[in-house]
Amino acid sequence: MLVNGTWKENWQPVQAKDDQGRFIRQTSSFRNWITPDGQPGPTGTGGFRAEKGRYRLYVAYICPWASRALMVRALKGLHEVIDVIVVNPRLTDQGWQFGGFPGADERDPNGARYLHELYTRADPHFTGRATVPVLWDKQTGTIVNNESADIVRMLNSAFSHLASQGPDLYPPAMAAEIDTLNNTIYRELNNGVYQAGFASSQQAYEEAYARVFTCLDELESRLSDGRAFLFGDRLTETDVRLFVTLVRFDAAYHGLFKCNRNTLGAMPALSAYMRRILALEGIADTVHLDHIKAGYYSIKALNPGGIVPAGPGKF
Repeated sequence: MLVNGTWKENWQPVQAKDDQGRFIRQTSSFRNWITPDGQPGPTGTGGFRAEKGRYRLYVAYICPWASRALMVRALKGLHEVIDVIVVNPRLTDQGWQFGGFPGADERDPNGARYLHELYTRADPHFTGRATVPVLWDKQTGTIVNNESADIVRMLNSAFSHLASQGPDLYPPAMAAEIDTLNNTIYRELNNGVYQAGFASSQQAYEEAYARVFTCLDELESRLSDGRAFLFGDRLTETDVRLFVTLVRFDAAYHGLFKCNRNTLGAMPALSAYMRRILALEGIADTVHLDHIKAGYYSIKALNPGGIVPAGPGKF
């Protein structure tokens, strides 16, 4: 991680843990918002006006949090409004790196070799981990935001005057329902698979494992009534949040993260739901199974030999 702007040690997947061995995720550090008129958003300072070509999104196809942002960019038709740079999915001793893998961008327009260099350009004294996604302001040369939940909301609403495509993924009338289900899915499943995979005690692992499959069972039941999406026929950001975990489940979380009661393929309603979202326009372009497998299986703490499994080969 970076300590006062200096890279201090080799990359490690576990950021922090409690005294019971439970994995604790780092809190995002840059929380400014892009708004239509440049006024401050819910957090941070103002000055970030929604403008075509001004912003760049840094992502890793392996990362579910970054893929949330990619999905919303696709759903809202923002391809010509916001640029994307893709990093190498295989984690190095200095974290995310540019180039060196098919489908990754060979060069960063800012000249950085590693993502952490952008963090220190934004804040020379930054302390923390250099994570994706990163929403970068090309005009001022700084990070706007590195919290995927914020970025999803921004992409959904801030650029509506520049691109009118796609549904409102966070309609005000549904905000309370969306927030409630978001919180449950994040706690039990999105982050739950990581708490299982990175647990450092049997107790912590079993707790997380139980939460993961309790949540999956509840979602399987919810979708078994034939509804298209979690809230019926309307696609929302909650579907985006769920999809990015489901699409990685059999390829990574089932085996490498020991969430192995059953594969997603054994849950017919969830499997059909995942394929339904994958078929939406632009979504398949955000999912790269080769990046997902190469990235997760490069985590030395979980897979010292670096062997990438042959399957699954498709969704």
